[in-house]
Amino acid sequence: MPAIVNSVIDGSIAQELELQKGDEILSIDGVKMLDMIDYNFYMKSELITVEIKKINGEIEEIEIEKDYDEDLGIVFESAVFDRIKPCLNHCIFCFVDQQPKGLRDTLYIKDDDYRLSYLQGTYITLTNFNDVDRERIKRMHLGPFYVSVHTTNPELRVKMLRNPNAGKALENLDWFRKNGIPFHAQIVLCPGINDGAELDRTLSDLAKLKNTVLSVAIVPVGLTQFRPDGELRRVDKKCAQETIKIASKFKRVCCSDEFFLLAGEPIPPSKYYGNFCQLDDGVGALRMTLDDFYTHKLPESVSKPFKLVFACSYAAKDMLYEAAQVLNKIKNLTVEVHPVKSNYWGQDITVAGLITTDDLVRTVKDVDCDIVVIPSVMLRPYSEDFLDGKNLDYVKEQSNKNFFVQKNIYSLKEVVDYISAI
Repeated sequence: MPAIVNSVIDGSIAQELELQKGDEILSIDGVKMLDMIDYNFYMKSELITVEIKKINGEIEEIEIEKDYDEDLGIVFESAVFDRIKPCLNHCIFCFVDQQPKGLRDTLYIKDDDYRLSYLQGTYITLTNFNDVDRERIKRMHLGPFYVSVHTTNPELRVKMLRNPNAGKALENLDWFRKNGIPFHAQIVLCPGINDGAELDRTLSDLAKLKNTVLSVAIVPVGLTQFRPDGELRRVDKKCAQETIKIASKFKRVCCSDEFFLLAGEPIPPSKYYGNFCQLDDGVGALRMTLDDFYTHKLPESVSKPFKLVFACSYAAKDMLYEAAQVLNKIKNLTVEVHPVKSNYWGQDITVAGLITTDDLVRTVKDVDCDIVVIPSVMLRPYSEDFLDGKNLDYVKEQSNKNFFVQKNIYSLKEVVDYISAI
C-alpha cells in the first residue's frame, strides 16, 4: 500500500499544507519510503523536500522548514507503504483459520512482518526472516520486537507452525542477542503439545539469552466452535495450575490473566507483571484496571437514581464485580455486571475483542438500565464497527439501549468521571 494520507492532525504542518484524506506522499528528499520506519527517519531533519500526489492527480514538490524532531502530523492508512510480509506458516492453533466467512476482510489477513512488530507490537515468528531484514534492523538499531516463540524445540516448532523454517528459532533469537536487539516472547500454550516439560525447556532456553528477552507471556490456546478438527484441546484447571507453577521458576515470565481464572487462583499483585510489557496479550490487564480503579475518588452520591450496566467479557467479569460492589455504595447509583456469552464463537472464547453484535444485544436488550458501558476493544479502532461487520447503531437499535464506550480499556477513570457528572 502506498503512503496514503488517512487524516491530518489539527494545527500540524500537514494541515497548513492542506493535505487531505487520499493524498499520497511519493517521496521525502527524493527517497521513496517503504514504511513508517523510513518516514520517522527522514523526519529527523530541519529541512525536507516532500513530493505529494494530490487526490486529484496533481503532483507537488514542497520544501519544508521545521524543528528537527517535528512531525508533519499525518496519520497514514497503513504503517507499511510497500507489500506487507505475509505469514508463511500454517500453525496448528491459528485463530484466523478458525474464523467463519462473513467477518471484516482485515480479520483474514495473516502478516508476519518485523516492521509491524516494531511499530505496532504485532507478533512475528521469524520464519521469513532474511539477510536483508537483519541488515536493516542492525543498521537502524530497531527494536524491541515481539516474537511468537511457542517452543524452542526445533522439531516440535516445525510441527506446530507447519513450516520447515520454524526450527531456526533459537538461531534467530541468538542473532538478536549477539546484536543487542531486545525482544518480548510469546508462547501460545497447547495442552499435550508444548506444555509441561516442553514449556520448561523453552523457558530454560530463553533464560540463556538473558537480558535480550525483556518479557515472556504465556497465553492459552484459543479454540472456537468453527475449528475443523479435534487436534487441540483447551487449557483446563490442572494444566493452568501446572503452567503457573512452571512459569514461576523463571524471571520476567508471566502467565496471562486467563490462566489464573482457569486455575481458580487470584489475579497476582502488580509486582508480578513488572512493567506490564504485554498488556495487549491479556497479561496483567485485569490487575492494572483494578489497581487504577482504586486510585480514583468517587462521589458520595449522584443527583438522581441512575442504573449503569457493564457489558463485558467473561474474562473481565470478576474484576468488574469487585468494582461494582464499590460503586454501588454511591447513593442513587445502581451498577450491574452482565458478561456476554459468546454463542457466536463458542463458550471457550471469553475475551471482549471477539464479542459480536447479536451476542451483545441478546445480553442487554432485556436489562433495565440508563446506560450500558462497553470497552472500545469491542470495536474496530477509530470506528464503531464490530468484527461481524455490524456497527454500534445496529446494537442501539436492536437493544433500545444507550451506550458509553470506554476508550481506555485499562482504566475505569472515564466511567468514574461519567458517574461523577450525573
